[in-house]
Amino acid sequence: MKICQYFKSISISLSPNTEKDDILLALKLIFQPWKWKIKNLKKSPGGQKFNFLDQLENEFKKYLGLSYVYSFNSGRSALMAILRALEIGDTSTGSAQSEVLIQGFTCNSVPNAILWMGGKPVYVDIDKSLNLDPKDLERKITPKSKAIIIQHTFGQPAQIDKILEIAKNHNLKVIEDCAHSLGATYKDRLIGSWGDISFFSFGRDKIISSVYGGMAVTNNLEIAKKLEKFQKNCPYPSNFWIIQQLLHPIIFSIALPTYYFLNFGKFLIWFSQKLKLLSKAVTKEEKQGKNPSYFPQRMPEALTQLALNQFKKLDRFNEHRREIAEFYNANVTCPTSPWRSQGGRANEMPASPAGRRMLRIENSDSDSIYWKYPIFIENAKEITEKLKKEHIVLYDGWQGTPVVPPGTNLEKMRYKLGDCPKAEKIAKTIVNLPTHINISFKDAQKIVKCIKSLK
Repeated sequence: MKICQYFKSISISLSPNTEKDDILLALKLIFQPWKWKIKNLKKSPGGQKFNFLDQLENEFKKYLGLSYVYSFNSGRSALMAILRALEIGDTSTGSAQSEVLIQGFTCNSVPNAILWMGGKPVYVDIDKSLNLDPKDLERKITPKSKAIIIQHTFGQPAQIDKILEIAKNHNLKVIEDCAHSLGATYKDRLIGSWGDISFFSFGRDKIISSVYGGMAVTNNLEIAKKLEKFQKNCPYPSNFWIIQQLLHPIIFSIALPTYYFLNFGKFLIWFSQKLKLLSKAVTKEEKQGKNPSYFPQRMPEALTQLALNQFKKLDRFNEHRREIAEFYNANVTCPTSPWRSQGGRANEMPASPAGRRMLRIENSDSDSIYWKYPIFIENAKEITEKLKKEHIVLYDGWQGTPVVPPGTNLEKMRYKLGDCPKAEKIAKTIVNLPTHINISFKDAQKIVKCIKSLK
């Protein structure tokens, strides 16, 4: 087994949050199919429903301090529910197609959800924090604009005050995309509690993970009624789909320690996907703008239990991320040349001898949870390929294109090259460093050492 440990990979996105208790829970649930879905809801003595789904939704209500929370089988499904609740794409009145303003440098799940619900994504360029640029946002608002999606990229809060002011001036709804930012705060207030409505993702590499899963949250009663109706009309995923997700942490627990040992781990993942024992985070169909049959659907009880198990570890996960990020802050670039931000915004550090720049956030109003730690390298793709030889897998899909992952058909996403020049430039130079719970300080030291050694 020591030989396998020698070949063990350091990875940014291969089932990163999974710990022993998560694996054992998934294994246990595999053999308890009666717990996969809610059929006959039991009532507590007080007459309230009692199940894991209610527990998860209630825990989110308490944590965020919001009144209405609705779970779905993915962040995509949650966003689709939100768009329907806001009547995005509703042409029943004969009105023109609704525009939703989103940032460049985003996952294709966001524009896809908008398009699937009959809306039109309009891309806004980014600022140095990799979030919506308020100036470009205001330039791209039209009479057809109906909502703004604020993506808090990699756990760093966007310029919320400015964006909310713009939204108010133009009578636009604000949707917070919190897929990267569960636990982050802005002005001591949790991300997800600022907009009219927000959504979270529990994807396989997100802040907490149930392999698939998502949540829509709001304080608006009228929106909540529509979300509840949408959720009730959603079917449950198939039993086969649930099995795929439960197998994910189990198979990866075997594959990761042997990933480079005779390439056994790599083969196991590939073979499991070929047999459809594992699902993919983003399918080929989604890259072409097509909607898989399992969006939108409800969140099954089995995945709810995985999410609950992870949710109780949230604070520990996020504290670890911050500690690893501080290590990168001190070691990735020259610590003797600090770059003070202007106006509290994010700025790039000066170039190191090897031409690297890192993202340094110095905003006293915000508290990032560093879902990923971005650095910028001129030959980013080449660097990630070289690091593979050291068993460091830093490719996470957030590279090479303004709508990720690579291979996404930009035309199908309604993105035109030149729409967001800054986002396009960032996509060509970014390399994300891992911060998740399975990255030790020893791993971080190895990553930094290898990066510094590359010319």
